[in-house]
Amino acid sequence: MTHQAASAAHILARIADTLETRRPENGGDPKASYSAKLLAKGPDAFLKKIGEEATELVMAAKDGVPDRIVSETADLWFHCLVALAHFNLRPEDVLAELARREGLSGLAEKASRPQD
Repeated sequence: MTHQAASAAHILARIADTLETRRPENGGDPKASYSAKLLAKGPDAFLKKIGEEATELVMAAKDGVPDRIVSETADLWFHCLVALAHFNLRPEDVLAELARREGLSGLAEKASRPQD
């Protein structure tokens, strides 16, 4: 892993650690923390935000404004990290899945998934 990749993974892990402290069962205070508020409200709240942020990212990308693309991606990633925290998952789980897929043809990887 490159230094830059390790640094990115470390940042995601630190955010996940913070989100863990914001969970209601860990004493997260919804009046003092946006993250705690989302986690206390449950999936409907953060899933709605994921949808909103994904739409905002699409709009920023269509406009081709790099700063907005980065900002909206950060918002989307953050809300995805909230979802992971709610489901007792970590960004490391996602990174491991991306590592598993690295070097595979996207078409072959998708074809190997179970059909719903």
